Amino acid sequence: MPSSERQRELKRRRHRRKKVAHFKLKAQKASVSEKAEIANKLRNLTPGAEELIVNWQLEDR
Repeated sequence: MPSSERQRELKRRRHRRKKVAHFKLKAQKASVSEKAEIANKLRNLTPGAEELIVNWQLEDR
């Protein structure tokens, strides 16, 4: 029996939180080009990406 939509939603949220934490660690040591790549990946991962990009200073706009 497949899991409920709520369980799938929670699983997606937990996975997204884990990925965002991973990108945050990588962004601290990243070069300029790597930061741009991390910013693009964040945009594809989560709807709140622009706020994270500004807070983490990944791109100058």
